[in-house]
This record gives sequence, C-alpha cells and structure tokens, in this order.
Amino acid sequence: MHTRTSRTLTALAAAAMLVVASGPADASVPVVEAEVPITPTTTTITVNGHGYGHGHGMSQYGARGAAIAGQNYQQILAFYYPTTALAPVGGKVRVLITADNDNNLKVAPAAGLRVRDLGNGRTYKLKKKAKAWRLKSVAGQTRVYYKTGHWHLYKTGGRKALSGSGEFRSSSDQLTLKLPTGSRVYRGKLRFTGTDTVNVVRLDRYVSGVVASEMPSVWPAAALQAQAVAARTYAARERADHVTGYYDLCDTAACQVYGGVVAETAATNAAVAGTAGVALVYGGQYAFAQFASSNGGLMSAGGQPYLVAKADPWDTAAVDPYFNWTPGTTPGSTETTKSIVPLQTAYGPGLTGVQVTQREDATAPDHGRVVTVEMHGTAGTKVLTGDQVRSLLGLRSTYFTLSP
Repeated sequence: MHTRTSRTLTALAAAAMLVVASGPADASVPVVEAEVPITPTTTTITVNGHGYGHGHGMSQYGARGAAIAGQNYQQILAFYYPTTALAPVGGKVRVLITADNDNNLKVAPAAGLRVRDLGNGRTYKLKKKAKAWRLKSVAGQTRVYYKTGHWHLYKTGGRKALSGSGEFRSSSDQLTLKLPTGSRVYRGKLRFTGTDTVNVVRLDRYVSGVVASEMPSVWPAAALQAQAVAARTYAARERADHVTGYYDLCDTAACQVYGGVVAETAATNAAVAGTAGVALVYGGQYAFAQFASSNGGLMSAGGQPYLVAKADPWDTAAVDPYFNWTPGTTPGSTETTKSIVPLQTAYGPGLTGVQVTQREDATAPDHGRVVTVEMHGTAGTKVLTGDQVRSLLGLRSTYFTLSP
C-alpha cells in the first residue's frame, strides 16, 4: 500500500466506540551484526523467503487463517491493529479512475442522465437521443458532447461550455464509463477534472467495489468483514489527508484495488453490509489500516503504534501459499535462483560480494525482514535497502535470505 502523511481529523462521530483490545505489542529488536558475505561464483544467487507484500498491518491470508480458526472480524482486527477502536464513519469518497487516460470522460446513455456544472451548481437534463455522452476540455473549458454518427456539441443553459468542471449523474445512481479498453459500471457520479475521471461515491458503495477486488469472495465471512473495515478505514484516512486535492485515492494497488460494480459479489456485499459504517480510529484519527497479501508469519513495524512487529500465528503454510517461496516461481516450486545481473548493474563493474548487514527483528525466524544490504567490490561499498534489493531481484517481500 502507498504510504501518505496523515492529518488530524477535525471531528469524529460522538457515538460510543468499541475498543479493539489487544495485549502489548512485541517490540522489534533490530539485528545490526553483518551476516556472512556472499561471493557469487556464477551469474546466479540463491534466494528464499516468506510472505507477499510489506507485512504491515493485516495479512489477508492471516485473516483467512484466523477466520477458519473461529475468530470473528473484531478479533481479527484486534490482533492486526492493536489499541485501535471501532467508530462510525460515512460520507463520500473521490476515486481516481486510472484506466480512463484519454483526457475526456465518456458514458453510455442512462435513465435520468444529467450533467452538473460544478462552477455554478446547476444541473441540466440531457434530452438528446445519443449513443454516448462526453465531457471534454476545449481551450481550458469543459464542454458537453453527444454522439449519434459523430460527436455534436450540446449546449447547457444556452452556453457552449460549462462554467466549471462537470460531472454525470443518473437516476439509478449507476453509470457505464466508456474506457479506452472497454466499459465498466460505477455507482455514484463520474466527475471530469479537465484531464482525469473521478468517481464520487458513497463510502460503503466504494468499499463494495474494493473487498472482492482485494480478497477472494469464497473466503470465510469474518475475513471478508475484516477486509471491509480495513478498506473503509484506509479510504477514510486518505480522504482526511487529501481535503484540498481533486481526488482522495486511486483505484489500483498503489492505494487499494477498486473495480466498481462488476467486482461486487453477494458474499462481499454482505460483508460490507455486516460492518456498515465502521472504521478503525486511534488517537482521534482514522487509522492507517495497511494490509498486504501475506506476512509469512511475521508482521512488520509500519511507523504507527498499531502497526507493530510481532509473530503472526494465523498466517501459516496451511492457509498461505506464499508463506514460503522461491522467487519468480509459483508457490511450491523448487527453483531457488535469481540472476545477479541486476545487483551487478546497480553496483557497477567489479562486484565481489553481497552482505546482509541489518534485519528487522533478532527474535524472529531468520531474524525477520532485511533492512540493509551492502555490496562490496573494487569501487568500495555501496548500501541498498531491503526494499531496493526486493525491487531489483523481483522478490515478493523483504523477508528473504541470500546464499551462493
């Protein structure tokens, strides 16, 4: 998940909050002693590891394991986000639709279709029979067009252009967005910013499009409910952080994946309804409810009091195909090698050795995630972070070991 700076919320609902209780978190104990240097004798290096993702907050496979063991969603959240509380949240969220990248906004005809001029606040019914409708910026102004055999200008209030940005609405609260790669249905409104398309949608409707995109809908209900609360909280936090921007968060894994109506399922919608309007808070803020696919049995500290480093008994090999892995392969493969060329390229000519110099937690198996790696050679020593090595070698996480 993409990390952003938080701001203090100006207000939270005054309703009573249910404290998500948990015991004290185990503090991480960094390892600073350097491991034995690896001297590559071939063009490959052996890498093995655990987990998939950054390991902060909730492990999705761990939530699955906890649910299978009989934990409810409140207990799952208590474990992964200790010392947070559950509190009400509502309103709308603004989601950047990244796939709509052709600098205009096109929708299919819909019942009660209308356009709102965000400059003067007026709403206009779109009465022409058309195959599609479009908002497009011309000379810095947003214009409305409709398509028959070709595109025609549609005047709103006798004017060629809107006085500000525009957004489409429908009486059904659903719109079919025509993307460069096809069509997709979204709830709420579709807003054109002059270059980008933003879906303005009620928070719980948004979460319905997230849960099934982030977690298999066949998983236990408690896991889906925990995912719903985490997704709702993450969105509320991003909204609080972006009050002056034109969108709150994006629709990809850089934020959290959002697929609109097509992503929804009966099971995931039930999970959203079963946790409706519930989010996690800590110290008067919505929590930064990070989550990732798998932590490999070890949670990683995430820079917040409730994003702690500790062992995860719910994320196990029995429920998680990424608990143990070898890079570039499907789960269960015996392949253990990666090309050392990316490291040689990062270092430059003369690389003679690679050495893990710090890991996150001395008390964890394999001493936890890699923090720093030194590369030695004829040009001296260059230091990389565990995340940089993960990116260079294409690894699933920074929880890995290196050997010749």
